[in-house]
Amino acid sequence: MEIITDIAPLRARLRHEASVAFVPTMGNLHAGHLSLVRIAQKHASCSVVSIFVNRLQFAPHEDFDRYPRTWSDDCRLLEEQGADIVFMPDEKTLYPVPQEFQLLLPPVADTLEGACRPGFFRGVTTVVLKLFNIVQPHVAVFGEKDYQQLQVVHRMVDQLNLPVEIIAGETVRDEDGLALSSRNNYLDATQRQEAGELAHHLKQIRDSIASGERDFPLLEQLVAEKLSKRGWVVDYVAVRQQHTLLPVAASDSSLVILGAAWLNQTRLIDNFLLTLP
Repeated sequence: MEIITDIAPLRARLRHEASVAFVPTMGNLHAGHLSLVRIAQKHASCSVVSIFVNRLQFAPHEDFDRYPRTWSDDCRLLEEQGADIVFMPDEKTLYPVPQEFQLLLPPVADTLEGACRPGFFRGVTTVVLKLFNIVQPHVAVFGEKDYQQLQVVHRMVDQLNLPVEIIAGETVRDEDGLALSSRNNYLDATQRQEAGELAHHLKQIRDSIASGERDFPLLEQLVAEKLSKRGWVVDYVAVRQQHTLLPVAASDSSLVILGAAWLNQTRLIDNFLLTLP
């Protein structure tokens, strides 16, 4: 495995690769990230994983400074997984001057996560587009846990005619259903015991819809109330159409149930997909 920290050496290394699959990460890797690497390895002869904590997608009050940085452990895990290249740029490499050029995003980026974290998707799309231009992958793999992010990246690739195939990796979960996330490290033992309730309650919505319930606002409200009573601070619980993330119409059969909520000082997100007959 090679560790590369600058753009020119990475481009030189990749110039003659027949196919490149790319997994962008912010590090602090866990089994969910490694599952994305395994998917990438199946789709190209060379796998590239980036590790970069992107300041642009954090608001001033958010956790950029305390976001877990475990680069040595990350590289060890990636080497054990058989990744070919780890790209670990610093901020001066990706942002040598203030990043004045950014994308004008579609309305979907202002809903759900975008409404709770203004500017988040602008920061995400900026760094992803820069990384795509640097790595020039044939395939890029993103996790379904960050479902809205996945859809925004899909739209960016489609509408800007980027020559990258986006592949989604299924959410990897702990035994109690909690979606693996780097921010789970913030949870103490008591909070960790409670954290699986977000997934549990979103699954309840999925199961209710599968059983024929169609009052989506009521289902959203009931789960938000249940979580609030358990001490969570709920940002949103929402049933949406999978590809547009718009409210569900009568003709829609591909649904996603999404939720984001705070457990003490830790913000957790999750989702479940459902396809109706």
